[in-house]
Amino acid sequence: MAFLIYVILGICFLIFVYILGKNYKTFRLPPGPLGIPFLGYLPWLDPKNPHVSLMNLAKKYGPICGLRMGSVYTILLSDPRLVRQAFAKDAFAGRAPLYLTHGMMQGYGLICAEGDLWRDQRRFVTGCLKNLGMVKFGFRRDKMEERILAAVEQCVSKLRIRATADGIDPLETLHHHMGNLINDLVFGKVYEEDDDVWRWLRHLQEEGVKHIGVAGPLNFLPFLRFVPRYGRIMHSLIDGKMKSHQVYQMIIDEHRARREKTDSFLAAFDEEMRSRADAGTTGYFTRPQFYHLLADLFGAGVDTTLTTLRWFLLFMAVYPDEQKKIQDEMNDLLGERQPGLIDRPALIRLEAAISEAQRLRSVTPVGIPHGTTQDTQIGGYDVPKGTMVIPLQWAIHMDPCYWHEPLRFEPGRFIAQDGSLAKPEAFLPFQAGKRMCVGDELARMILFLFAARILRSFVISLPAGACIDLDGECGITLVPKPHRLVFTSRE
Repeated sequence: MAFLIYVILGICFLIFVYILGKNYKTFRLPPGPLGIPFLGYLPWLDPKNPHVSLMNLAKKYGPICGLRMGSVYTILLSDPRLVRQAFAKDAFAGRAPLYLTHGMMQGYGLICAEGDLWRDQRRFVTGCLKNLGMVKFGFRRDKMEERILAAVEQCVSKLRIRATADGIDPLETLHHHMGNLINDLVFGKVYEEDDDVWRWLRHLQEEGVKHIGVAGPLNFLPFLRFVPRYGRIMHSLIDGKMKSHQVYQMIIDEHRARREKTDSFLAAFDEEMRSRADAGTTGYFTRPQFYHLLADLFGAGVDTTLTTLRWFLLFMAVYPDEQKKIQDEMNDLLGERQPGLIDRPALIRLEAAISEAQRLRSVTPVGIPHGTTQDTQIGGYDVPKGTMVIPLQWAIHMDPCYWHEPLRFEPGRFIAQDGSLAKPEAFLPFQAGKRMCVGDELARMILFLFAARILRSFVISLPAGACIDLDGECGITLVPKPHRLVFTSRE
């Protein structure tokens, strides 16, 4: 019976390929592996290290590689110039047709949105970020710095209290304080560390990051949701989404009951939604969009920045000589003063080390996939409408053509000959083009202040005899495996 089912599926796939070939017979598609009927190249993808599998394909077939992942035709871009060229075009500004993002999120929010909805909401989010203080100078930036530093100082204080000679896993401490900073900016609300709702939200985020990966088979074979194993994952994700929306509504109700102005995304969206409703032109400011946008802003704000900071601190412990160079630089330039945003242009070694951590352990190793909204071209090849386009960040950041000895942690590669901070063309931590990270400057501010104040306060080292695994675990993001660090006070 099972054999018969596979035969039928194979025949259906061949018919599909024949029809596709007739429709696209004039297309000149990029080179790539053939795969097998129905599944494409999925059986050869390492589910634990999809970025490595895809990088190997890029090495074999070149900077533009085409393959089929289940039902989704996919193109890998592993050259930074091609990524910049492609993602500057409107035709590449769609979202990949993945089941978990399209099916679960229904095109709401910002990450999964496309077309006019995406353009409208991106403008809104960009305006909110500027109002909150993501600007180059001025009193708004000063207020933003104050909010970040409040979270940083609480984090440093907690690390000082919890530090032991045997080391601690800093994840919970970092997650709480950085998460609360994003809570403040997104929701206008903060939580105590042991608050049950906050514990659940942190757990939900960690689980979601594990399961919603680009290589997850559910994204390409939606029928797997009827298989018990994947059905349980789907039920967990959908249940978590619904419960988180209930929490968001409680926060919205609390905000409305307070009747006081707060500087947060929630307050700004609520005010815009109400004013449009009064005018009878709701537009894209709807309740489902409200929930999904809040989830996107919180998730994206916490996950990537937190993960980058964790990798940075881990590399500081593994490479104590680099850590000392940064601390000596701060001693020389700051004296007894604590570092602030005004010191970013001067603290070159710190900025270079953060950049090197972002390069060596790309937080999104397969990038954030785009989708083509129309038939288009890149690098002399045709790209059909509905193609998933992956900016293969891992391959770009590990390419020896751009990076000498790319496997080494070497912050000096980000320091120019004149001593300024270098900006290599193959460095794409926030991607590029029309859909690059909307909060990139805010992320840089947060990373700098957390990293600077923690290194100003502690010498970070590994516990005696510790064996550290630097490969990480890959879901949506590439996160460090559980580890312990020793925080020794410098005071």
